[in-house]
Amino acid sequence: MIQITEKEFKQLAEYIQLNYGIHLKQEKQALVMGRLHHVLVSKNFTSFKDYYDYVVSDRTGEAVMTLVDKITTNHTFFMRENDHFHFFKESILPYLEATVRDKDLRIWSAGCSSGEEPYTLAMLIDEFFGTNKLFWDAKVLATDISAQVLDKAQKGMYSLEDISVLPMNWRNQYFQLRGQGQAIISDKIKQEVIFRKFNLMEPTFPFRRKFHVIFCRNVMIYFDNPTKQALVEKFYKQLEPGGYLFIGHSESLPRETTPFNYVMPAVYRKE
Repeated sequence: MIQITEKEFKQLAEYIQLNYGIHLKQEKQALVMGRLHHVLVSKNFTSFKDYYDYVVSDRTGEAVMTLVDKITTNHTFFMRENDHFHFFKESILPYLEATVRDKDLRIWSAGCSSGEEPYTLAMLIDEFFGTNKLFWDAKVLATDISAQVLDKAQKGMYSLEDISVLPMNWRNQYFQLRGQGQAIISDKIKQEVIFRKFNLMEPTFPFRRKFHVIFCRNVMIYFDNPTKQALVEKFYKQLEPGGYLFIGHSESLPRETTPFNYVMPAVYRKE
């Protein structure tokens, strides 16, 4: 195992935080070393200093893409924090149906990982609107910094175990069996999700119109407080008045300083 010194870890951690917001604490040193070991070996590096120099000097973007893929966890599953989806269907969609006059819903799954969250939102929207869905533009924007998980998400292939938590009618209606214990999401739902690579640390967001709902769940747990605060402020600016922000249940916004109003655990609203 190629060892990483404290100085090398600090240098790499500072680069990652500056460019991607991810705060790697000192206790993550062994994890980083383990996850990157095979990358160093495959490139014939004998030290993390040489690897760092390679990452910052590579102009193709491939090196940093691999680094991001290796250090991000990208763990998610269908119906994670299910109360959020219930609230989205029972409260938010009826509100949006009644108030969005141009029938253009703008929903963003930020940090979408392998696609379970945005596909779930697309299925909920399809079920809610039924035949009236034809009159709505309700595509879900799904973004992540990891090209690897975005590739998996766009394919929409999941194991039967992965989708076993979904309602039976969803499994029958929105998935097609592919053999070997695999199922693929239907084209009907796949075409309702737009996947894009996007770094939440971009100083300004490039979106022309504001969103009605933003899901950014279990992403900010990797950020330090100043990074979280700056991101939340950007989310606030990107939401329509009355828009909702969903974060993870292990995350929270300080009620004394946040511009958002608290709705329920891990759900906030811009008034």
